[in-house]
Amino acid sequence: MLKRPLGNTGLNIAPLVFGGNVFGWTIDEKTSFAVLDAFVDHGFDAIDTADVYSAWVPGNSGGESETIMGRWLKQRPGIRDKVTIFTKVGSEMGSPEKKGLSKRWILQAAEDSLSRLGTDHIDLYFSHWPDPQVTHEETLSAYAELRSSGKINAIGASNYDAKLLAEALKVARTNDLPAYQVIQPEYNLSDRSSFEGDLCDLCVAQNIGVVTYFSLASGFLSGKYRSKADLGGSKRGDRVEKYLNPQGLKLLAALDAVAADHGAKPAEIALAWLMASPGVTAPIASATSVEQVASFAKAASLKLTAEQMKALNEGL
Repeated sequence: MLKRPLGNTGLNIAPLVFGGNVFGWTIDEKTSFAVLDAFVDHGFDAIDTADVYSAWVPGNSGGESETIMGRWLKQRPGIRDKVTIFTKVGSEMGSPEKKGLSKRWILQAAEDSLSRLGTDHIDLYFSHWPDPQVTHEETLSAYAELRSSGKINAIGASNYDAKLLAEALKVARTNDLPAYQVIQPEYNLSDRSSFEGDLCDLCVAQNIGVVTYFSLASGFLSGKYRSKADLGGSKRGDRVEKYLNPQGLKLLAALDAVAADHGAKPAEIALAWLMASPGVTAPIASATSVEQVASFAKAASLKLTAEQMKALNEGL
């Protein structure tokens, strides 16, 4: 599978990243191992998680996704050198003092993540959310310390807008600190405003890698939800319902048309659109079955024409 450079990190990854938020949430450990094995077998190599995944599950406290990944790595000798691991810091981990982007918490949270993952380094470490209580200088100095000790290789920011990212890049230049090399925005065919425009332009100009989350709009772009009746007992139902309007159904119709041209599924077209979109390195997508991982491989093989890209862009 043809790999893409991830901004200026020096990392090269396949054009789709596995979203590990499902580990310990919608799939158990056994199924998690199976989908991770299939993911690597199909030629993919980057896996995204966060310290807080899957803290929202009753009885959990956070770290469950990283823990499952760590057990998978341990049981697959040699696999660590074949995968690129992303994780994040900043969300609350059970108490107010265990959150944010202070140097104190970043250094502690990184050690906790390394322990759960059972590895000696994190390939790409993200600030999960902006923290207005902490300066960019303090946050980036923590990353500088972690990088100098070999515990992280590259850094990124999730949920930063163009203004905040530009400020952080300026602080890094002024203070000779590590600069964010990757951004993780919410971006998909339905939700475009948080990335298109100023943020995309900044990322292209500064060679910042872009990995998108909610790449299938919480499953809406899979095409399996076309009415409120389709939501059923879906754990993502509350996130999908907002798309069930005339505008959303128009977009699904455009997806259906392009999918028919390729003998593909709507989700595969939606992911292929992201892979072909300006500025995007790779979408993040989750799978709960081996069959869905095979669908990722199909998406990565698709080549959308200029006319099809236009039809999808105008479908919104």
